[in-house]
Amino acid sequence: MTATALDYSRPGPHTRLEAGQPALLEGLPDDPVGLCAAARSLVIQPSDAARLGLPESRIAEKDIRPVSGLLTALTALDPAPLHHPRPPEHRVVGTCRHFATLACAFLRARGIPARARCGFGTYFTEGRGLDHWITEYRHTGERRWVRVDTEHLGNGYVERPEDLAPGEFLTGGEAWTRYRAGLLDPGRYGVAGTDHAWGPHEISGNAVRDLAALCKHEMLNWDEWGRMTEAYEGRTGPDYDLLIDTLAATCAADEPAALVRLFTHPHFGVPQRLTP
Repeated sequence: MTATALDYSRPGPHTRLEAGQPALLEGLPDDPVGLCAAARSLVIQPSDAARLGLPESRIAEKDIRPVSGLLTALTALDPAPLHHPRPPEHRVVGTCRHFATLACAFLRARGIPARARCGFGTYFTEGRGLDHWITEYRHTGERRWVRVDTEHLGNGYVERPEDLAPGEFLTGGEAWTRYRAGLLDPGRYGVAGTDHAWGPHEISGNAVRDLAALCKHEMLNWDEWGRMTEAYEGRTGPDYDLLIDTLAATCAADEPAALVRLFTHPHFGVPQRLTP
């Protein structure tokens, strides 16, 4: 990968559409938030799918990484173009990552620079940061990245999910930097519904996933590589913490060449077994 490969207006390995799939996007809105809202109406969380009584084979859709595979699953349920309303049982099963990455693919397909980001939402439970993914698109007129909580557009968790305010969502690197500065309690950052998935290792894990997403490899919430498993098991130390410090600073600087260089690090690059 080269720095020029980080053209966020073009698809990456997980956001590339297959032959015939771009036609499915015809009829979708042209504005970025409208495209995100369209993605929101195509995905259903595994817990909601289970409540509907969908078979276990459908729940496994949450393990699909590439958007092309998500669209294949969607059109197997209903071949209509994506702007046609779909009942919940005809939506693909996925997590916040799937909402964010599907929107990212739609935006890139329209030539709009976009990225999925991995981190923590601070607006779901007071005083806690919950594992979450959102979508960013580049507002050229305002020269900034706009953060959109694709999954929760219109759900009332936050006042403006179409343009999140600073601090409402923290990327893994942003949360790590605050933790290292003593500005947040890492024990209150983690995965909702679990007892064990809280603490610095959860923050560092999302920091690594966010670097991958910035390098156009939007991985699954539970994908682990490099030293992530060691970190989750408490088997890393100060050397790894310093490496995550570097990762967080590099992601914050958002300089393509530096991101690409860091992504070649043996602890951070995504192995072939986890690519589409």
